[in-house]
Amino acid sequence: MDKVNSKLYMENCQIMEENERLKKTAELLNQENRTLLNELRQRLAAAAAAAPPQASDASASKAKSKANKSNKK
Repeated sequence: MDKVNSKLYMENCQIMEENERLKKTAELLNQENRTLLNELRQRLAAAAAAAPPQASDASASKAKSKANKSNKK
């Protein structure tokens, strides 16, 4: 019985060590994921700011401009 308990204890210790190793790996991957997500958001924001307005945006701007001119008269 003691032999079985010792074997189970050793297996349990190995499992706990592996669990800790996997936790650390998961934390590192999570941190890397957050970093990459932030970088992607920054790139998308920069691309959106640098992109020329779309045709629908341009026509909406023209409509607003015409409306403002009409209101001023």
